[in-house]
Amino acid sequence: MSAKIAVVEDNPDNRLLVNTILEDEYEVSEFETGKEAIAGLADDAPDLVLLDISLPEMDGTEVLAWIRQQPALGELPVIALTAHAMAGDREKYLAAGFNDYVTKPIVDEAVLLEAIRRCLSPTN
Repeated sequence: MSAKIAVVEDNPDNRLLVNTILEDEYEVSEFETGKEAIAGLADDAPDLVLLDISLPEMDGTEVLAWIRQQPALGELPVIALTAHAMAGDREKYLAAGFNDYVTKPIVDEAVLLEAIRRCLSPTN
């Protein structure tokens, strides 16, 4: 059985790209907003979350904080998927509790896939 990955991304083109990269290897669920993600993750926990930082209504760091507070989801690997790629951003998001950090646009799908494999690995 393949791992379930939840993609939380408000841009439909980015969701389509990530889904295309992942669909052969993983079961993918998609959420457009942080509020949708919270409702969906509570009902059907994935094995990993790809979480955009800049979301309407509730940003990715707020969604991450909610995930970390849930007893059933607290240990869930969450990868920041973001266009925020300034110096220090990676460290900032890792310090906020993300397990990994991948910048958008995704130009090399191997970077995303490797981050997912690292986070799903039992040695993580």
